[in-house]
Parts: sequence; C-alpha cells; structure tokens
Amino acid sequence: MKIIVLDGYATNPGDLSWDELKALGECTIYERTSPEEVLKRLAGAEVALTNKVLFTAEVMAALPELKYIGVLATGYNVVDIAAAKEHGIVVTNIPAYSTPSVAQMVFAHILNIAQQVRHHSDEVHKGRWSNNPDFCFWDTPLIELRGKKIGLVGLGHTGYTTARIAIGFGMQVFAFTSKLSLQLPPEIKKMELDELFSECDFISLHCPLTEETEELVGARRLSLMKPTAVLINTARGQLVNEQALADALNTGKIYAAGVDVLSSEPPLADNPLLTAKNCYITPHIAWASFEARERLMGIMLDNVKAYIAGKPTNNIVK
Repeated sequence: MKIIVLDGYATNPGDLSWDELKALGECTIYERTSPEEVLKRLAGAEVALTNKVLFTAEVMAALPELKYIGVLATGYNVVDIAAAKEHGIVVTNIPAYSTPSVAQMVFAHILNIAQQVRHHSDEVHKGRWSNNPDFCFWDTPLIELRGKKIGLVGLGHTGYTTARIAIGFGMQVFAFTSKLSLQLPPEIKKMELDELFSECDFISLHCPLTEETEELVGARRLSLMKPTAVLINTARGQLVNEQALADALNTGKIYAAGVDVLSSEPPLADNPLLTAKNCYITPHIAWASFEARERLMGIMLDNVKAYIAGKPTNNIVK
C-alpha cells in the first residue's frame, strides 16, 4: 500500500516520529507540496494525508487508485466531501486533539490584553522601570477578569473547555449554542448572538467555518460591541471580516482583538489587521503544542489502521 504525506512539516517538524506510519506500507513524507506537485506525488497512492493541501473534485477524479484521505486537522474544508463520496473515498479528520491547547491560547490572548504583559515587559527592558521615580508603573488599562462577561460563539469541545477556564477566573459565561439551556451547566447561560455581542466584555469564537458562519463578525455585529470589549478568534480567519475589524479597532469602536487565525495564511502584506490598533496576532499556533501534535499523530495512526482493517473511524463521508 502506497502512503503519501503531502505536507507533514507543520504537524511534525522533527520532534515526533513517522516510524509507525512507515511500518504500514510504502510511505513517503513530503514537508510541503505545491498544487502543481499534487498529482505527480499521489500517482498510484491509496492513502493520502494532508493538512492544508486541497483535494478538489478534479484532483480526486485524476487519482483512481486513491481510496483514503486523512486530514491532519479537525477542520476538513480542504476536501470536497461531495466529490469524495462520489468517488468512494474515505475521508477522516482528527477531532478534539487540540482542545486544551486552543483553550489555553484563548486565555493567553485574553491575559496579554488584560495585563499588557508584552508591552510592559518591553518597557522594562528599555530601562523605563530602572529610571522610574516610583516602585511601579503602568500606562495602559489593567483589567481584572473576575466578574467580566465572556461570550462564547459555539460550545463544542473547545468552547466548553474555554468556559471552564473562564469560570475558574470568576467570569460570567454566556454562549450562543444549539444546545438547549437544560443541557448546559448552571454556570453557563445561553444567549442569542446579537445580545452576546452587545452584552459581553469578551467574545471568543469557537464555531466551524460554513456558508452560514463566513464573516459572521462584520461591521454590523462589531458595532454592537462595547468600546471596552475584546474579540478573540482562534477558530477560522474567515469568520471575521478583517477590514471591518480593523476599522472597529482603529476608530475605538472596540478595545482590542486577539487572533490566531487569518483569512489567508500566511497573511497578505496588505492585510488590514497587520497594522490595526490593539490587534494581537499569533501565527496559527494554538493547535501546535507538542502535546497536541503528539495526540494528533496518535489519532492519525489509529485512523489509518482502522481504514486498513476495513472499519474506518472519524469518517466524514456518510
């Protein structure tokens, strides 16, 4: 069986092992694959593993021996699922592997914004504390989280884990979710989306990217937010209209944003968020802790073994 990993570097830049996968067949690991290289590299392959390389209907039609696509992520929008079903190709994803790490990144952004950790550390290293007449200094608002309202858009694994952390900080937790109020613990209150944006001090996005959620956060919804409010996005960049968010930040309609994802990755040089006021951007690393990637590799192996055994798990194609 021929197994091809098209873009393995992000998942495993060298601190984990591919040996168990290699033991399952004739296996080739590519660090990165351009669109022009996909068909050549997958010629004759039965199993393909991808993180961000696209599998369009045209690609699958040109690869008659391809029977399995393993997405090295939770989101599977890189694969045309309808076309995979038409061609009888099994498509699996890796659910929930990064939940603790992504929830941790939500609060890394929240705490950085609330305490301005990076800014004040930089000022200390510039000598400002050494030359200060008082024993301390600060020149930004310092925000205590206790009692603040956090609104979660989506309450799946990551949203719920984020909620638990927020509860630990003494925050009031609200969620826009399809779950019934009776299904929620008493510490989490259900709230409609527009009300969530208008009432909460922090908004954190935890929903998948669909036709319905694309640009869920645009100029109208941003206008509902308090001028002291903060938007956090560790989900998908396309959930947010980036120009609208940049405008809201630059005009003081909202206080700050912390984002780990952008609509185009790497970002285009003219992305308006790169120069927006109080916009803190990390390069899509919420998922990438060693522990999360180790879990990812383990689930990936289980998925491939289950496919080989004829009993696919985490199969997206129904």
